[in-house]
Amino acid sequence: MILFLFGCLSGVTTVLFGFGGGFVTVPVVAAVTSRGDPMHVAVATSAAVMAVNSVSATAVQARAGRLRRDYLWPLAAFVAVGAAIGAIAATKADDSLLRILFVVYLAVTIVDSLARRGFLSQGEPQPLSTFTTTIGGVGIGAVASFLGVGGSVMTVPLLRRKGLPMAEAAAMANPLSVPVAVIATAVYATYVDLGAAAALLAGSLPTIAIVRRFADRMPDRVHAIAYLALLAAALVAVV
Repeated sequence: MILFLFGCLSGVTTVLFGFGGGFVTVPVVAAVTSRGDPMHVAVATSAAVMAVNSVSATAVQARAGRLRRDYLWPLAAFVAVGAAIGAIAATKADDSLLRILFVVYLAVTIVDSLARRGFLSQGEPQPLSTFTTTIGGVGIGAVASFLGVGGSVMTVPLLRRKGLPMAEAAAMANPLSVPVAVIATAVYATYVDLGAAAALLAGSLPTIAIVRRFADRMPDRVHAIAYLALLAAALVAVV
């Protein structure tokens, strides 16, 4: 029941914030799993859940017309390259190291989004640079798959600072999370807790179908603040 309820929460965050489940599912799976190496199990299970959630949400966002190809491609290809690198590296990392890096990752993202201009308020739309698309894309994929978080915590602030509204930035985080989640799941396959993944998906998939109807009703600044609040809650949960 706990996993089912957190699955519902991950469905909400998938549609509204582009989180395929990582920030919601990693802390809770790590807390409840009885298998060894809980962070490895949590990261692997999170990746599997994100693979399904991200594909489902991508279809929803495409039908709603919120996806912009010029921001998605070729960035997604370089994210996939980085995802393969990060996933392989994570299988060789110590469990406690994954937990520490997960905490650092969240803390840095929150501070950066508050300290630098461009996240809490929308600016003028700008195209992605070649450096951001290539080197940045590989970095996003590597960090995201290493920690099992899908990459939305980097792609949403990135697209936000390029002048996109939160609704569009969060929507495009879903297709950008697909290559990370699929590659990470394939590499982590032996760690996936199938029972936990099934319970989480039982809650998330129906929720995605329901929440999509309300995704455009949240004021832009409120949407941005809620995004950071959710990151802070995940940080507290892991600590």
